[in-house]
Amino acid sequence: MSALRISILGAGAMGSLFGGLLAEAGHVVELIDVNPVQIAAVREHGLLIRNDAGERRLTLAIMPPQEATTQPDWLIVFTKAMHTQGALESARHLIGPQTRLLSLQNGLGNAEKLMTFADASRIAIGMTTVPADLVAPGEVLSHGQSKTRAVMLDGSRDAALDALAAALNAAGLPCTVDPDAVVAIWEKVAFNVALNSLCGVTQRTVGGLGSAAEGRRLAHAVASEVLAVAQAEGLAVLPERTHATIDHALDHHGGHKPSMLQDLLAKRPTEIETLNGAVVRIAEKHGIAVARTEALYALVKMAEQSP
Repeated sequence: MSALRISILGAGAMGSLFGGLLAEAGHVVELIDVNPVQIAAVREHGLLIRNDAGERRLTLAIMPPQEATTQPDWLIVFTKAMHTQGALESARHLIGPQTRLLSLQNGLGNAEKLMTFADASRIAIGMTTVPADLVAPGEVLSHGQSKTRAVMLDGSRDAALDALAAALNAAGLPCTVDPDAVVAIWEKVAFNVALNSLCGVTQRTVGGLGSAAEGRRLAHAVASEVLAVAQAEGLAVLPERTHATIDHALDHHGGHKPSMLQDLLAKRPTEIETLNGAVVRIAEKHGIAVARTEALYALVKMAEQSP
């Protein structure tokens, strides 16, 4: 397999893990981030990855966008959704005529943001269930099974996306090119709206939420609301698959703190607008009541404004 040139926009937990494993597999990877602490840690000590394959420290390039010059084969976007527009603006000079963009971000509306920077024929969207935590600057922890699904935004079969999927598989990040990736995105939105916002407002880990019968019931009820909206959008989501994924997370991801909980604890803005907020707005369009999802949206917005 030929080495790909890959730039990762957003070197948090997910971006660092994907970038590190792709670099370890022999691809030319640059991490692009604006956090000076993360940049300094990776430059000085390398990127420490702990996963089921063991612990190792990798040396790879990391820089702020203004220092990056490589126009890669793939620019993979891992920023928080509310930072996508600004991050892409700062990296516009890296998007060459051959560069393809991939969003594996949480939430809804990411494709529309990417479309202001490239034609749909060069944009892929998808989802990933890879668990990753940035436990300290330059240190990523990931355990357990995962899957990543992606599809070209225009629905075409693209050799470059096939090559990226093969690279991810070889790097230990199972990936498929899936025509139903949009369905998978909505199923993950249902998962995240339920677990992220509930863990955020209760300040419980995923396992802590699952240990309470009320938390488990509410998580499934919230997910059902989101799946009903997806069905109204004409998507063939599989409720039983989503509910099984939620139960698996509640049973096996005990100590995991979802990103929304981490953001609230750190007094940072959350991705609530592209999760609960987006679902509420689409539900209104269809005249569907999503009372639990809307209540959690309001509660997280209030928590964001807490002193």
